[in-house]
Amino acid sequence: MAAGLSRPVGGPLGEHAAIGRHWFWSPLRVGLLLAVLALTLSWFGKAGCIQQFTNAQGEPELDWRSGRPYVAMCYSDVVPLFSAERLDKPETFPYETKWVENEGTPQAQDRYMEYPVLSGLFQWVNAKLAHAWDDGAEAGLLPRALPVAVYFNFTALFLALAWLVTVWSVARASPRRPWDAALVAVSPLVIVHAFTNFDTIAAALATTGLLAWARRKPVLAGLLLGLGVAAKLYPLFLLGPLLILCLRAGKLRQWTVTATTTAGTWALVNLPIALNYPEGWREFFRLNSERGKDPDSLYNVVSYFTGWSGFDGELAPGESPVVLNTVTAVLFLVCCAGIAYVGLSAPVRPRLAQLCFLVVAAFLLTNKVWSPQYSLWLVPLAVLALPRWRVLLAWMTVDALVWVPRMFYYLGVDNRGLPEGWFLGTVVVRDLAVIGLCVLILREIHRPADDLVRRHGDDDPLGGVLDRARDAVVLRRRAPVLIDSGVRDPDVR
Repeated sequence: MAAGLSRPVGGPLGEHAAIGRHWFWSPLRVGLLLAVLALTLSWFGKAGCIQQFTNAQGEPELDWRSGRPYVAMCYSDVVPLFSAERLDKPETFPYETKWVENEGTPQAQDRYMEYPVLSGLFQWVNAKLAHAWDDGAEAGLLPRALPVAVYFNFTALFLALAWLVTVWSVARASPRRPWDAALVAVSPLVIVHAFTNFDTIAAALATTGLLAWARRKPVLAGLLLGLGVAAKLYPLFLLGPLLILCLRAGKLRQWTVTATTTAGTWALVNLPIALNYPEGWREFFRLNSERGKDPDSLYNVVSYFTGWSGFDGELAPGESPVVLNTVTAVLFLVCCAGIAYVGLSAPVRPRLAQLCFLVVAAFLLTNKVWSPQYSLWLVPLAVLALPRWRVLLAWMTVDALVWVPRMFYYLGVDNRGLPEGWFLGTVVVRDLAVIGLCVLILREIHRPADDLVRRHGDDDPLGGVLDRARDAVVLRRRAPVLIDSGVRDPDVR
């Protein structure tokens, strides 16, 4: 595919091509440049939602008239959260500031910052920068703009830097295949969702954590993963595959160091907020327990097409959907048990990226919430686990295009939007695409000769102490497997 795309600039490499001799343009730098271009496109895609107009009182106001966020498909959580989380008030501090939702109704409830601590503080810092900019504009030192627009741009800047770190990490984690990082750089999911929420921070921390593990630095890996968990929950799930592979290779001491450091780092970030503002700190956990099924979860698909409302039904304020929470937890644990079995019984120990992708994909497929930007979690893991460009670009494109019917579904049928069934149909296609990737990864786990990473004699570039380690625990004996390098894998007994 890369050869075909290169024809306008000269075509595939010739027999006498000079490779790796350019004084500046390395694969990593090309990947970072591509990422900058993709992130620029992503910013322009969201810029429509920070436009302003002059209202009847002659004051500038954010222009969200006529369903602009959905018609222009520029919606970003960053913009409404500026006021929803009370960040527009300079005196606000997350987890301390409280407000009443649905005041004056039976559904009235105290609310606090709803994000994990690191994400909440990230929003607060950007809000303080926006207020400082506004003060400078008042003094005539800086251009004047709506504080929410300045806040969005500061947020976008740091989110973009986080994704550049992700691209760098993927390139460094796969030294024989540095060009695969270009898939992370130009992914359609990045163009659509880099600035939809704050997920690039967790993706950067998770990927650098895996890179630190690959460099045999378990303490640094735990530190980065702990920070990632303090930003979003999903980096915690990466410890599961590490545990399985370390158990199989007899490297539990290194896993214990990483897991302990992860827990300690998370506690160090969370404890000051939990001790000083316990109600605000618990808000994230309360909301996750009480929220119902997301519009683009499989549970909503089942409920819509079958008419069954048993997952959550009618819930009173503050009541948790017990059935839905139980089903999601049980399904995820079953999937994790199956992945653990694969990791311990495969003919050759799976690569770390393969199991990490399977676990995160299982969480998204079984979870009651799959916000569209969550798909960014899968991008670096997919590139490291299954570096097949056509397959990955097809999945990324399908996943990114779900944004279009989602926006027009939210617009509403009365405003010429799409019916829910059309939107849910694209959700099913996206889920099937992710399941297809899981099937391909499972196939390569059981047929390592088809694994592009192992085709040239590598074992697990991301494995660190696991790379080329001998097996200590295997669930069942299998015949040794020959890979294309012609070398019998020493790990198989």
